[in-house]
Formats: sequence, structure tokens, C-alpha cells
Amino acid sequence: MEFFNSHVLSIMTFLPLLVGAGIFLVPSDQFARLAALAGSILTFFVSLHVWHYFDAASAKVQFVESYIWMPEFGIRAIFGVDGISLLLVMLTTALLPLVILSLWHSHVKNLRFFLGAIMALQTGMLGALVALDLVFFYVFWEAMLIPMYFIIGIWGGARRIYATTKFILYTVVGSLLMLAAAIVLYISYHRQTGIYSTSILDLYSASLDPRTQLWLFGCFALAFAIKVPMWPFHTWLPDAHVEAPTAGSVILAGVLLKMGTYGFLRFAIPLFPQAVPTFAPILVFLGLVGIIYGALTAWVQKDAKKLVAYSSVSHLGFVVIGSVALLADGSLSSEALTGALYQMINHGVSTGALFFLVGVIYERRHTRMLADFGGLASAMPWYSVILIVATLGSVGLPGTGGFVGEFLILLGTFQSSPGAALLAGTGVLLGAIYMLTLCRKILFGPLTHEENKKLKDLTPLEFAYLVPLAVLIIVMGVFPEFFIGKSKASIEHLAKNYRSYSLAIDSH
Repeated sequence: MEFFNSHVLSIMTFLPLLVGAGIFLVPSDQFARLAALAGSILTFFVSLHVWHYFDAASAKVQFVESYIWMPEFGIRAIFGVDGISLLLVMLTTALLPLVILSLWHSHVKNLRFFLGAIMALQTGMLGALVALDLVFFYVFWEAMLIPMYFIIGIWGGARRIYATTKFILYTVVGSLLMLAAAIVLYISYHRQTGIYSTSILDLYSASLDPRTQLWLFGCFALAFAIKVPMWPFHTWLPDAHVEAPTAGSVILAGVLLKMGTYGFLRFAIPLFPQAVPTFAPILVFLGLVGIIYGALTAWVQKDAKKLVAYSSVSHLGFVVIGSVALLADGSLSSEALTGALYQMINHGVSTGALFFLVGVIYERRHTRMLADFGGLASAMPWYSVILIVATLGSVGLPGTGGFVGEFLILLGTFQSSPGAALLAGTGVLLGAIYMLTLCRKILFGPLTHEENKKLKDLTPLEFAYLVPLAVLIIVMGVFPEFFIGKSKASIEHLAKNYRSYSLAIDSH
């Protein structure tokens, strides 16, 4: 048990990769499904151990592991979690078993390779969330691209090659700039201290002149903005979502996009605090444009999957403005930061559910065009209930997780910039319009298409991976403190101290 407690994060991170490699050795596709499901569930239970024993009253990094890799260059594999990364870790481990379940009866070519890619992707995502060394963060950051490249490029739609090439080109360009900035930071820290280190536990204390901070923040911010994706770097996202298989879209929307917003909170803001006042108005402006542009573009979509894809541009615009809401005293708004983190989780749950639901009707009708539906509420009543719950969670109805996240973001942003909060509020209204339009066109009206009259309602398997998300949308709205409580100390520490930020290690 002592070994498990001392290595729990590395076990959680690399277990999916080991399972993914082992999948190639099993004798059949059914065994591959069983192995992937068992591995993803076991990973979730390991993360529950972290959740249960995490000290919510402490802002320190917990469950820290440190392994020497290249001591002459100061590179170590350091893993740890605090309240900011913990919720995203739980989202990642909770979502993957549902993704595996959704593939249980799917006829996927080269299924073992597909499942192996999904498990490898989970290792990349978890590694990026727990890595406290810039080199290892970058390795995991880039490693996420490889399985997603294959997921879209092999199992995607007709324009999959175009979509995956665009996805890779956008993200790699941003990543290379981040790598260059990390090298400059590494060299600067060595010149100041005489010590080589790539640990952010050390690099947070680096003293950089304001001009250097501006350039380095810009490089990191561009990489994260592309991953979010923020307007105007968003154009790869709709293509990737539309061409990706349903499982790929759920992972992309549920977790992968959050790596960008997480990057701002973990790296860009605390590493380069003097650049934040300069870049904050720019990021708020881009976030507001993304909110309104994403909502208006989603409103006019005729393809249900593309509508949900553009909704992500709008929703994550809220997260961006919440992450950089500066108060009059120069501190970040803890309310806005809490809302930003909570909205990341809610978006992963509600938008993940929406992509699943679009996939359900696509499997039955082989079309995603809204004009091909209508009246499904009478043919598929249980499907309709869950779609409505996911829609209400997406638009932020009180009693759902979306309301908590957006309310806290708008509250904190209003204290910082009332005008920005009012403009962002129009995004809430537009979100209700385009999401309710989606519901109306799919569920209500006359059942005019003959094919829709014969559609079967949700199967027990579809219930198994959709109901947990629907329940979680409500639970997050009714009991937000259960989730927020774990992150409160870390958020307040970042908000009040980002200009002289440090992460202490919990030695227990």
C-alpha cells in the first residue's frame, strides 16, 4: 500500500498506456473492449483515491513524485496535483470509461488499434495535467497529438485528411513557439541562479525583465490559445469535430480543449505575471469576440455536430475571460477563476453528452442535418429527455452546472470590467437561442420524415453512458460546493499571489 500511495500519480498516468499496448496482444475485438473498459475503470478508481485523500484545505501540491532523468541538465520527472488540476484529472478519468462503453457494439475497423490510440491519448492528457516539469509537460503536450492524429485521420469522415492536417499544423506551430520560450526561460533561470532546472516549482521564482516576460507570455499564450481554441485561431476545431468519429469528438471537446485554458492557469499567468496586465485586455477582447462569434455561427449551422462544435468556441470564450479578470488591486478575481475552472468541467460534461447524442441519431439515420429530423420527442422520448438536460446544462439554466460556472465568471468579470461582463452576458442569451433551436428542430414539430417514425429509443448500452452525464449535469448545479471545495484553496492562492507565485510541496 505504501508503494501505491507513493507512486499513485504515475500509476494513474501510465496505466492506460500499458493497457493500450496490451490490447494488441488479446485474441479478439471483444477481449480488446473488455481490456480497455477494465483499464479505464481501474484508472478512474485510482483517481478516486487521489480525490478522497486530497487535502482540500491546502493550496500545496500533493502526491508529489520526483524522478531524476537528466541531472546534469536539471530535468526531472515531477508529478503532482493541486486543486486546479485535480478536477480536470477527475473529468478525464470519468469520461474515458463512457467513451469505451459507447464503442461496445460499434463496427470499427482495426478496433484494437483504435482502442489503443484512445488509451494512449488518456496517458497524454493525464501526464500534461500532473507534470510539474516543463520538459515533461511539453512531451505529454505533444504526445496527445499523435493518437488524436490517427483517430481523426483513420476513423474520421470523408475530409479527415484535410481536418487532421489542419489540426496538426495549427497545434504544432503554437507548440514550437512554446518550446522556444521554455528554452529562454530555462537559460535565464540558470544565468540568475547557476542552477539548471526545468521544474516549474523553481521557475516560478525566476526574475525576468518586463520586456522578456511579454515575449515569453505571448509565445505560451499563442500555444494555449490555439489549443482552446480562441478566435481567430479556432478554424481547425469545426473541421476536426465534424470529421472525427463520435468518440474522438467527445474526448476532444471533453478534455483536450481544456489543456489550453489549463495552460494559462498553470504556466502563462504565474510564470510571467508582469505581462498579465498588458495581455489581459487583449485576451478578454478575443474571448468576447469568441463568445459572440461562436454563438452566432452556431445559430446558423444546419449540421447538428457543427453547431455543437461552434458552441465550444463560445463557451470556452467565457473560460478565457474568467481566467484573466484583473481587479482594481491588481489581483485576479477568485470568483472568475473558480467559474472558469468550473465551466471547464461543465463544458466537458454537457458538450461531451451532446456529441454522444448527435452520434446516437447519426448511427440510426446516417445524417446530421437538422432538416432531416423533427418530431423525435414522440419516437424517442428517453433520448429527448437526456438531450433536453444536456441542452439546459449547456445554456446555463439554474440548477445545472453551466449556471454555476457562467454566473461566477460574469460576477468576477463584472468587478473587473462591467462592460465586458455585459457583452459576455449576450453570449448567454445567444447560447439559449441556438441550443433551443437545436432541440426544436430535432425533437419537436410534426414527424414528417418516414424514416424517423421507425427509430428506436435509447438502448440499455446508450443509457449506460448517457445517464451518468445527465445526472452529473444536475449534481454539479445542485451541489457545486462538493466540487468547488476541492479547488478553493488553490484558486485563492493563485488569485491573490500570482505576481509572486510559488507552489509549495505537501510533504505528507
